[in-house]
Amino acid sequence: MHRGDLAYLTAFVAVADNLNFRAASEQLGVTPSALSYTIRHLEQRLGVRLLQRSTRSVSLTDAGSRLLSRLRPALEEIGGALEDLNDERDRPTGHLRIYATSMAAEAVITPVWARYLMTYPEVQLELRVGEGPIDIVANGFDAGIGTQDHPAADMVAVRVTGPMKMAVVGAPSYFACRPLPRTPDDLVQHSCIRYRQAADRSIDRWEFACDDKSHRVSVHGPVVVNGAEVAVRAAADGLGIAYAVESLVEPLLRCGQLIRVLEKWSPSIAGLFLYYPGHRQVPAALRALIDTIRAYRNPEGASQLPSLTRPPASNVSEHAIARAMQPQ
Repeated sequence: MHRGDLAYLTAFVAVADNLNFRAASEQLGVTPSALSYTIRHLEQRLGVRLLQRSTRSVSLTDAGSRLLSRLRPALEEIGGALEDLNDERDRPTGHLRIYATSMAAEAVITPVWARYLMTYPEVQLELRVGEGPIDIVANGFDAGIGTQDHPAADMVAVRVTGPMKMAVVGAPSYFACRPLPRTPDDLVQHSCIRYRQAADRSIDRWEFACDDKSHRVSVHGPVVVNGAEVAVRAAADGLGIAYAVESLVEPLLRCGQLIRVLEKWSPSIAGLFLYYPGHRQVPAALRALIDTIRAYRNPEGASQLPSLTRPPASNVSEHAIARAMQPQ
């Protein structure tokens, strides 16, 4: 189909419905002379006369009647499809695909997904949990959630949590026969639950901060994992000391399954960001998810989509902390 055919055919249907060029031109918002030119051009392209017209009247030819009978349902279907898009722009609906690290999914999505799906029942939410940053566009995701080093440079990033403090923890049974570490350097005398990155075979050092100074420590231990949740479970089982985000270990601290150490040395990371491509035409379902997350984090805050910016640079070396906290 020629790129202008749809406009020409729409003009023909308007004239056929009104059998009057002036009425049809008012309906289409063009002049009668422009509409007459459009119909002549369409007939010339098709090589068929569609309308009989005189100074007083307009009627359909047999070919015009046949074309109209085929066009009307097709144009109505096109109009319905465009109307559906207009509805979708304002009403969350359809399939929303989100990619998140396991920690981000637990911290950001699971607290709100019941409320979100109850509020927007026409949305189908697909959450894919992975080990680290991926190209969300190439993999067909609408958005991703992770630490500030995850979004590509051309992504829009929306903060969805505040700063997140790290914690160093171990089980009472582990510390029963070992002294509590007083400084990060004391960790060399302890068994630590280590993290191996998915992207390479290195094992990260743990990073600490105190009095605006950062300190990195290489740790050792018999257990190596690639997920913060598994590390915390290993620590609770008495296998060593774990390094994880505070919110992940807090329930186990409250019930006494874990003991926190080196608290004054524990740094904070900037938090988590939801990121997606482009600055315009945010899907209604994604906009609603951001609003739901923001409302959960700040019930008194505005429900509208916040200003979207790139995340700020951090004063702490968050990349190393984030990699130690979760696999990349």
